[in-house]
Amino acid sequence: MYISFLYIIIFTNFLLCEAFDGLTLITTMGNGQNGSETTLIDNEENIINSWSHNTGSASIGYLTKDSILFLPSGIDNNGTNGAASGGLFKKIDWYGNIIWQWELPEEICIAHHDIEILPNRNILAICRESKTLEETLNAGLENATEPLSLDMIIEIQPVGNNQAEIVWKWHFWDHLIQNRDTSYSVRYGLISEHPGLLDINVNEIWRTSDWNHTNMISYNENLDQIVISSRHMDEIYVIDHSTTIEEASSNSGGRYGKGGDFLYRWGNPQNYHRGTEEDRIFGGQHGIHWIPDNYPGGGNFLVFNNLHQTNPNRSAVLEFENIADENGFYYINDQDPFGPLTYNLIYLTDYYVPTQSGAYRLPNGNTLVTATTQFDFFEIDQTGREQWNPNFNAQCARALKYSFGYFENEVLLGDLNLDGGLNILDIISMASMILNNENHPAADINNDYDINVLDVLYLINLILDI
Repeated sequence: MYISFLYIIIFTNFLLCEAFDGLTLITTMGNGQNGSETTLIDNEENIINSWSHNTGSASIGYLTKDSILFLPSGIDNNGTNGAASGGLFKKIDWYGNIIWQWELPEEICIAHHDIEILPNRNILAICRESKTLEETLNAGLENATEPLSLDMIIEIQPVGNNQAEIVWKWHFWDHLIQNRDTSYSVRYGLISEHPGLLDINVNEIWRTSDWNHTNMISYNENLDQIVISSRHMDEIYVIDHSTTIEEASSNSGGRYGKGGDFLYRWGNPQNYHRGTEEDRIFGGQHGIHWIPDNYPGGGNFLVFNNLHQTNPNRSAVLEFENIADENGFYYINDQDPFGPLTYNLIYLTDYYVPTQSGAYRLPNGNTLVTATTQFDFFEIDQTGREQWNPNFNAQCARALKYSFGYFENEVLLGDLNLDGGLNILDIISMASMILNNENHPAADINNDYDINVLDVLYLINLILDI
């Protein structure tokens, strides 16, 4: 009886302690110089596909189900804009062809950092706008000595031949408050009574040239909500995407009735006068996103907290509960900050990662972690044990991992020699893999985790159907 129980424990641990079998996407940081690379690898570090870019990446590339790569890029490659500066948006097919690209006019805003691909293939992008010193002082940012640059979000709809339209936008500027004087243009009131607004004097005049430093954006389709991460405010914010442009600039309207005001915020309650420095959890965090509903921890938030612990400085991956009700509303009373009170520590590093980085939940409950300045990405299980750490030496803002079933384009699972088509050469390549007992995910066309004659027959049928 004891031996049987022991076998159950060992078998259960075996099931829990293995890497998720999928395809990992790595986009290197070009720093504006010498371009950048995007590479798709399997768990054995076989290169499934790669894309070379003549511009530095602003963040990371994202693959859609039809294997189209969306990439936010720098406008030039002379290094002046920095690694996170963007402005050039690209769609690239599986074979490296740029099928659409568009440069965001700087008079609209200056793009930087992350993008999010919406279900309708529109692009949510983070960008920065500037207010003159006079506007800044009139708004109530006291003692300012230079213009204020603060973030906004735009939704880009690709149209026609390398054209686009801005179909939605949201501005931090429209959702500020101050408690200094009624003569200022920004709304006057008690900060603690308006958790949906950001105090314009929240960090005094520190870094007015890059006030918010929003570094990631994520979208929840079920709630039609957006979450963003502000590094310099040590907070994340959830806003309503269902609004019109006019409603997004106001305090009412939209699915949740609050216009563009914050529906939720978390990480630093002292920013809205409902906590102290001791209550601050985040320190320059990156990588906020919702865990998909059908994954372990579904619906919760996952974040890479760059400065989680001091003396010595250490970084951590945190998961915290999404307190929204079934209708997407976040409860808060008149005195306390938004819940939850604390977080679930997923992983505490033994080093400090000062910039970039991120974490993503995987379908089997593992978490893919990127430690950018360590040139490392790795996979941990729910106990924090490392299950996969490839030797792929690349610096990226965040690595992504896709399941094999994610992709709808059958060319992805048949074009073994990457020549842009399915033909006899792919059959020869597959036969060689079978004879040499090679495990290549691109050859597992029927997705049964085994490469054999059934995959050859499936590939032949695909070729005959072309």
